[in-house]
Amino acid sequence: MSTYVYGITAAGHPLRLDGVLGVGEPAAPLRTVRSGTLIAVVSDAPPGLRAKRRDVQAHQGVVEALMLDGATLPMRFGLLAPGDAEVASALDAEGENYLARLEDLEGHVEYHLKVSREEDDLLREVIEESEPIRELRERTRDGAGTHEERLELGELVSAEVTARQDAEAQRLVEALSSRAKRVSVGEPTASSLLSVSFLVPSPDMEGFVAAVQEQADRRGDAYGFTLTGPLPPYSFV
Repeated sequence: MSTYVYGITAAGHPLRLDGVLGVGEPAAPLRTVRSGTLIAVVSDAPPGLRAKRRDVQAHQGVVEALMLDGATLPMRFGLLAPGDAEVASALDAEGENYLARLEDLEGHVEYHLKVSREEDDLLREVIEESEPIRELRERTRDGAGTHEERLELGELVSAEVTARQDAEAQRLVEALSSRAKRVSVGEPTASSLLSVSFLVPSPDMEGFVAAVQEQADRRGDAYGFTLTGPLPPYSFV
């Protein structure tokens, strides 16, 4: 049977996992694989494992229980090894690297921020502040103007929207990055102009949350800020 891997810690890390359940139905008992200065917390992997709510929560619960007592390298949901021996071999092969990462993450948590903006608000700003777009809009109003002018208008608006969203995202990251040890910026989506993770020192969690709230207050109701955390530092492992 394959081995399911939850996370990696230093060998001296407390393992207060009584009552913590693993993935599967029924829940798989947790165990450890030790190699030198490292421990991997694992269990048997149930057949046909999928990202069902119960199993995702179980994985998260194991990682969070480990993080309560110090730095942990959280594994992504669904990470499997052929067996315990292969896990031990990986700990041996990557031991120095894993220890360096644990030291880097000690005393830090992850926060994930998504920011969106109402489309109508952004378009209104683009039209008000771009003279070429205003002029083309007037020439093509109510179906007037040439086909080429209408195409040009669409291209200008699209380029200006993208440029403004990119600039806003950069300003937000710069405003918040001083409170984080590291930043991991993801690709924006159709519904968000910014998707970013921050590695934040645990003592500064309240200050970081307050800084995010300050940025949201400055921008008003047309913006949507969704802050998730504190989380295991998945984005920085």
